[in-house]
Amino acid sequence: MDSLSRAVEAVMREAAERAILPRFQQLAAHEISEKAADDFVTVADREAEEILAEGLARLLADASIVGEEAVHFDASLLDRLSDPLCWIIDPVDGTHNFAHGKPPFGVLVALAENGVATGGWILDVLSGRFCHALAGQGAFVNGEPVRARTTGIEPPVAAISLLFADPVRREALKTHIAPHYTLADIPRCAAEQYPRIVLGENDVSIFERTYAWDHAAGVLFCNEAGGKAARPDGSLYRVDEHLAPGLLAAASPALWDELAERMAGI
Repeated sequence: MDSLSRAVEAVMREAAERAILPRFQQLAAHEISEKAADDFVTVADREAEEILAEGLARLLADASIVGEEAVHFDASLLDRLSDPLCWIIDPVDGTHNFAHGKPPFGVLVALAENGVATGGWILDVLSGRFCHALAGQGAFVNGEPVRARTTGIEPPVAAISLLFADPVRREALKTHIAPHYTLADIPRCAAEQYPRIVLGENDVSIFERTYAWDHAAGVLFCNEAGGKAARPDGSLYRVDEHLAPGLLAAASPALWDELAERMAGI
């Protein structure tokens, strides 16, 4: 494993061990709050983000830092996503699950250069599984190279997120897309969903909300593994355009093309 990824992994595991794991299924009511309807934040999110930000700043002093929880208090931080170097942090991805005392949940870190992710790291806190990718250098799970593989199931397995789709869009997805696939439950956790696509558990996934902290690491991991993750029109996912809706991911370019063609019709 490259030296940067080893260093990032150490920081992520420190955050998990110090701030997240000790609070799993141990959160008091006053340690959980809602930023918006059904959008939870916990004391673990905030403490983990502090640990991650401090640790990552030591690795690349010139890089800006954009963390999900920091953005909640200061939206102007989003402007830094276009900086020459920028760390992007999701301290607890899958907070809804974590707050309810159930898996999956993880830690996501990405490094972007001028708005494009060049490094992505995904830690499954409970299992310890560590996925990472660097642009042009491939994808890895626990340090071993990995290539995306399909499930082999017909029709292909799809995880379709309807959580953030408006009612008209939701009905269109149910009517025109879902019947063509074997449906799988969404894990409400991008740190779990992208590995599922690469590791042969799901074939395709549809996302409506595309925040950088949720998707930057996973998109790079999927693409470097030989799958495909992109905007529905095929364009590159840029971290500084994360407020634009719509993102498709698939275990193979062929599956992506098939899904994109269907999505173009709704």
